Amino acid sequence: MMKKMKFHPLLVIFFVILILPFINDNINFHHIMIMFLIYAGLGEAWNIITGFAGQTSFGHAAFFGIGAYTSTVLFYRMHISPWAGMILGILLATLVAAVVSYPCFKLKGHYFAIATLAIAEIIKQIFISWEYVEGATGISIPVMDEGILNMQFHTSKIPYFLIAFAIFSIAVLTAHYIEQNKMGFYLKAIREGGDAAEAIGIDTVKYKLFAMMISAALSAAFGTLYAQYILYIDPFMVFTMDVSMKIVLLTVLGGLGSIYGPIIGAAILIPLSEYTRIFLGGTGKGVDLIIFGALIVAVACFEPEGILGIFKKGQRKKRGVDYARATT
Repeated sequence: MMKKMKFHPLLVIFFVILILPFINDNINFHHIMIMFLIYAGLGEAWNIITGFAGQTSFGHAAFFGIGAYTSTVLFYRMHISPWAGMILGILLATLVAAVVSYPCFKLKGHYFAIATLAIAEIIKQIFISWEYVEGATGISIPVMDEGILNMQFHTSKIPYFLIAFAIFSIAVLTAHYIEQNKMGFYLKAIREGGDAAEAIGIDTVKYKLFAMMISAALSAAFGTLYAQYILYIDPFMVFTMDVSMKIVLLTVLGGLGSIYGPIIGAAILIPLSEYTRIFLGGTGKGVDLIIFGALIVAVACFEPEGILGIFKKGQRKKRGVDYARATT
């Protein structure tokens, strides 16, 4: 008998996401898919340090903004390709993550979370006051010839979608690889109890630092893409608390600590946010956050593991029923 061919759920998800923009040619839908991939990828990056390692960060907008500003300033001032700017932004965000996170890892619980929030605000204020990067005014990225080298496409959003899909795939596969290997087990041991992890020989500071650096690097890559897609940035767009909170909320809603959590959460939050803005305009400001806030409250009250926890609970019940039937 032929064995049934099984596909990994991630492959199915990748395939479905990849074909959606080619099935629906609506330009608004393409925009929503791009934003979905950016925020789902940011959620995956944040999940590495918070979902796996248990270190709650409220300052990931800092790394997102560093990636956006590095590529933008290099392109705006020196006409250097955004791809080179992306690589430098990744390196810079990784370095900043290492420098600022190392002393913060001595803090525990909500003290660490508050410290990351304060660091993000400090970085934001630096960029607001920095004249070389145009301060609070922001930078309008020059419109250049369409093409992959300039990462600018004026006739279609599909190229932006494909770039976003590639970076998103890297983020998901990186998180999946970490989760399934030694580093993932170490991070989860740290999450469950830092003192116990150290007692069995895990270098907790080293692995938390690695997790933060990887998380920052991925966040910076999405920052570059976002800047080139919007063609304008200022500190209030990319360093804002709103970015950090969206990342946190969509991951918690979908399921913290799971590869699928950020994807599920972003699939709810981003279309909700974008469609309320499209259809309601200024009159609907905040409606998406009200609805999303209500969902978060409901999940926190009834299913702390997020939407993914509801599916897991259903699967456990089904297995229990199947086992009961098999034993009777």
